[in-house]
Amino acid sequence: MTTPQPGAAASPPSGTGAPTADSKPSHSPWLVLFVLCLGFFMILLDTTIVNIAIPNMIDRLHASLDQILWVLNAYILVYAVLLITAGRLGDLYGPKQLFMAGLLIFTLASAACGIAHNPGQLIAARVAQGLGGALLTPQTLSVLTVIFPPQKRGAAFGIWGAVAGVATIAGPTLGGFIVTHWGWSWIFFVNVPIGVLALALAAAVMPNLKLNRRHRLDLPGTVLATVGLFLVTYGLIEGQPHDWGKVWGSITITEVIVAGIVVLALFMIQQYRQRDGEPLVPMAIFRDRNFSVMNFVGATLGFGMLGLFLPIVIFLQSVLGLSALQAGLTTAPMSVVSMVVAPFAGRMADRIGGKFILMAGLALFAVGTGLMTAAAHPDMNRWHLLPGLLVSGLGMGLTFAPLQTVAMRNIEPRMAGAASGLINTTRQLGSVIGSAAAGALLQNQLATKLSASAKAHASALPPQFRDRFVAGFSHASGGSLEVGAGQNGVNFGGQVPDAVRKIIVDTFHEGYTNAMRVSLILPFAVLALASLSCLLVKRRSRSGQADTPAGAGAPERVGA
Repeated sequence: MTTPQPGAAASPPSGTGAPTADSKPSHSPWLVLFVLCLGFFMILLDTTIVNIAIPNMIDRLHASLDQILWVLNAYILVYAVLLITAGRLGDLYGPKQLFMAGLLIFTLASAACGIAHNPGQLIAARVAQGLGGALLTPQTLSVLTVIFPPQKRGAAFGIWGAVAGVATIAGPTLGGFIVTHWGWSWIFFVNVPIGVLALALAAAVMPNLKLNRRHRLDLPGTVLATVGLFLVTYGLIEGQPHDWGKVWGSITITEVIVAGIVVLALFMIQQYRQRDGEPLVPMAIFRDRNFSVMNFVGATLGFGMLGLFLPIVIFLQSVLGLSALQAGLTTAPMSVVSMVVAPFAGRMADRIGGKFILMAGLALFAVGTGLMTAAAHPDMNRWHLLPGLLVSGLGMGLTFAPLQTVAMRNIEPRMAGAASGLINTTRQLGSVIGSAAAGALLQNQLATKLSASAKAHASALPPQFRDRFVAGFSHASGGSLEVGAGQNGVNFGGQVPDAVRKIIVDTFHEGYTNAMRVSLILPFAVLALASLSCLLVKRRSRSGQADTPAGAGAPERVGA
């Protein structure tokens, strides 16, 4: 089935499931892409920008650390859990409607976050932000899959990927700048004018895509998916704060995660039994090997990013003594390189296919992680990390666009929302798992490396300080580790003589650096595995045409 020429308004036969558009004048798909990226940027930015504002929030809101952790986690939890359901709702009721609804909720919730007077109000507003973000995000890929023809999707996904990468990495830099000059509230207030602008543009230029068939929502599947993802995500987020022990009465974190896995298994069984109807996740999309592999790659990419950033950000502040803004600026070159490279990677994927570009990107990301690991030293200058940051940024720039191009190449338009929601969900879950795994491994290594470093340096101390010195470092990984510029890294309580302080600082710096080197092996290995897994990707035909399943119906070009 041929793709209509730009500006055409072809009408698919009734019942084909191909998308149709309303009769409003069409707009350039590149303008639509700009609107989608504007909303998408805000959503992803809020997954990382809040981290840098933690000290300011604790001070201004008189909040406990546990409350602040929920300010961070409530957003990610709701966002990750609802992505699949939101993607399917976009298929049923139209991506424009869901995009605008999500944008409106997110903008209002951002204003509510900014005016919150206590931690409880802020956590509730963050939950609403997560809901808005989940409704919005899957619609971006869904619309792009429809309005761009296969030969141009790579370029569009390249821009989309650049926005995704920059938003995720730029959060600490932008957040540090805003908090330093205006305070924590403005990391939320800044979303309001951007959200209003994006909402007005979306109403004016986004095509009103509809499927030419009747639909129903898979309510049992929605409930099972939501409960299962909630339990797994909650367990991963809360595992470290609860030392992987009891969390609800006598129920342990491990039992919560296992229960979530069981519910997700029941969900998959229910979806398979409903495969001839309209399940929440159409099982047919997993027949495409490329889509299945890209879900794994997306999860490993999220894993690698969070597994890298957590130890590095602590290293920059606690070992090198940088402020939050300085630490954010140190990692900024990675986002700049990624932003510049991603559109070119998308166009290259259009021309030669995304398989080997994606392999190279993941491999370079792993190499960059290795370079940072090798360069890490307690007495180093922060710019010694620059080569690794640049290589990692190049790798990330080569990854986002080809990943989406390969994943969505053969997906039928009527399933684009569900596919988009699923691949975004796996990436977010990969990020949660990466953060939890990196935190657990780092804590484990700190228990070993700090104790070993303390014993090695104890002989230089007066005898009356040795036992307290070793004991302090032995318990540091259990909760007395401090993060921030000017901190010694370990809180011993009381006054410490100046003659002893330098030895304490040197011991912590050496112990943390050694622990970080070991913990960074994990994201390095995961990214290397992801690169090798791309060998399973089927390359497109020599003619360069997308491998669209027969009878799927070509996507309508709206406003091209």
